Formats: sequence, C-alpha cells, structure tokens
Amino acid sequence: MPALDPAVARRLWRWNVGVGGLHLVQAIVLLVIAGAATLPVTASYMLGPPGEGSYGGPKDLFDLRIDLAIAAFLLLAAVDHLGTAVRPLRPWYEANVARGMNPARWWEYSISASLMVVLIAMLSGMTELVALVALFGVNASMILFGLVMERVNVGREAVDWRPFIFGCIAGAVPWIAIGIQLIVSTTEGDGVPGFVFAIFVTLFVLFNTFAINMWLQYRGRGRWADPVFAERVYLILSLVAKSALAWQVYGGALAGS
Repeated sequence: MPALDPAVARRLWRWNVGVGGLHLVQAIVLLVIAGAATLPVTASYMLGPPGEGSYGGPKDLFDLRIDLAIAAFLLLAAVDHLGTAVRPLRPWYEANVARGMNPARWWEYSISASLMVVLIAMLSGMTELVALVALFGVNASMILFGLVMERVNVGREAVDWRPFIFGCIAGAVPWIAIGIQLIVSTTEGDGVPGFVFAIFVTLFVLFNTFAINMWLQYRGRGRWADPVFAERVYLILSLVAKSALAWQVYGGALAGS
C-alpha cells in the first residue's frame, strides 16, 4: 500500500489543522455575532381526489434558523478536518490520500454541501419541504458519486469517467431548480435581494470548481498528478466555499437581525 512521505504528511496535517481551525473559529464567531433569523418550511396538500385541482396550504411546518444552519455546515467541516488530523483517523486518512482517495471528504460534503444547497434554495424563495428534501438528496447523490469515482479508479490505468459524468448530471439539478425559483420569485413576486443573486453566482462557480479539480486530478495535469496537491486544493475550496456562503448570508440577512 502506498504511503505518504513523512514530511509531506506533516505538511498535510498542518493544512487540515489550519483549515479545520478556521472553520471552527468562524462557526463560533457567527454564533456569537449573528442575530437569530428564520426561514419558513412549508407543505401543501390535496383536499380532494387527484385531478380536481383542490389543494390546501402552504402550511408552515417549522422555521429553519439561518444562523444555526450556517454554524452546522461550518462545524461539520471542522469535525472532518480536525478529526482526520488526529489518531486513530490520521493514518487511515493519509493512506487513502496516498492512493488518491479521501472517503471522509465525501461523507462530510454529502451533508454539509447539501445543507448549503438547501439554504441557498430557501434564500431564493423555495419553502416546500418535499422540494427541499429532494434537493438535499440529489446533491448528496452527486457528492457520493465523487466517492465512487475515487474508489473505482484506484489502481486503474484507464480512468472510468462514468461516476464523474453521472455526478455532474445529478449536480446540475439543484442549480437548475434554484435558477427557476429565482426567475419565478423575480417575475411573479417582489424579487429577491441582490445578495441572494450574488450567493447563487458565487457558489455555483465554486461548486463547479470542485469538479474541475477532480477532472484535473484524473487527467494528471501538471501538479494535479500529485494526489496530495489535489487534496490541498479540495481543502482550500472547502474553506472558500463555506466561508463565502456564511459571510454573504451574514451580511445580507443576519447582521441587522
């Protein structure tokens, strides 16, 4: 089984401690300074036989605390990075990185990134519980295709791109849905604040950069031929994406609440 050079492993350890620490500090700071703000989660329901067009609702089921949702995805990232920096997970993590894998990354992303997508959808005006559950599920599926991509290509000479392609297809669905919601909110309602459009564009670009990083890794382009370099890029992207969403939401919805 391949192993990381001790010096490389130490540098990677410092990266995880640093990135995990920054996630943790941001979560704590936001919980301290952010006001409590909520978004409604609703449900509609039929009042008669299907086809009659008689529906009730939307009924408010509960409110999602925006500040707690932000803290949650930041803390999930902190647990991931700091957890893989200590025993017993550190040797397992480093052995996987040497093979071009990191299962912990995908497990964390499947929850944290999916929560981020749900939050972006809700800020865009989507409130239906059923739709939000579907978005969470399809985004989690996209993330887990990344795990499959790594697993099926360990030791292969010819890259099997099918998990990557299927993941890209699944990953497009939430952004199409949120884009439609933004259009409807703008054309049929009073629109959405400018910071929501900024979040949509910023996070769309950053989420797709994760896919570009994987593509470069499996193409073996330049420094991406080194799996440790690709892992460091994932660490940077995770920090930038989560920080960007957290502070854009804070500035737009939480600072004055």
